[in-house]
Amino acid sequence: MLSSRALFDILYKEMGPLHWWPAESEIEMMTGAILVQNTNWNNVERSLLNLKAKTNFEADRITALSIEKLQELIRPSGFYKNKSKALMALFNWLETFDYQYDEIDKKWGSELRQTLLSLHGIGPETADVLLVYLFGRVEFIPDSYTRRLYRQLGYSHTESYNKFKKEVQIDDFTNAEAKEFHGLLDEFGKRYLTTKAKDEDHFLKSFFVDDI
Repeated sequence: MLSSRALFDILYKEMGPLHWWPAESEIEMMTGAILVQNTNWNNVERSLLNLKAKTNFEADRITALSIEKLQELIRPSGFYKNKSKALMALFNWLETFDYQYDEIDKKWGSELRQTLLSLHGIGPETADVLLVYLFGRVEFIPDSYTRRLYRQLGYSHTESYNKFKKEVQIDDFTNAEAKEFHGLLDEFGKRYLTTKAKDEDHFLKSFFVDDI
């Protein structure tokens, strides 16, 4: 069974580097992390283009929008009512700390993940994305593509995000590697783990468990 380190090395050799997350600023990254919930990235890109045109991803301009206008701009991402509330909750919370991410990281320490989870619309996956891409932490992000791949590799308890997160440790990764690992896992999933591509040959096929 491949370790996460060995998996990262293979993925990086075959597909990297991807320089993930695809964003030009922290605000754009955070926005994308919330909008991608329960949808695909193509839909997110449409919403991001709308927001960039209207606000240039300036946080104060986003929070100055009426909730109705924000919902209109992010509608292509779906679930726009809940996502608009999540964006407002996150940016208003960060605003109380003047968006000083290092200070927030130090203030909350080991409680930061739970604090993020207490914000409206921030679930485990989004919280972990923020920890890695905003706060420089090292976290395993077992989203649906990642759990599907690990299941094919013979790992157990892949049915649940929270349960599987406890199964895999990447404490020896740097933050840069954690960022890249998440991007590589998602890109592999898009290429080879969709229903359409499930029988396609690829460089990890020899590691897959036959009876899954």
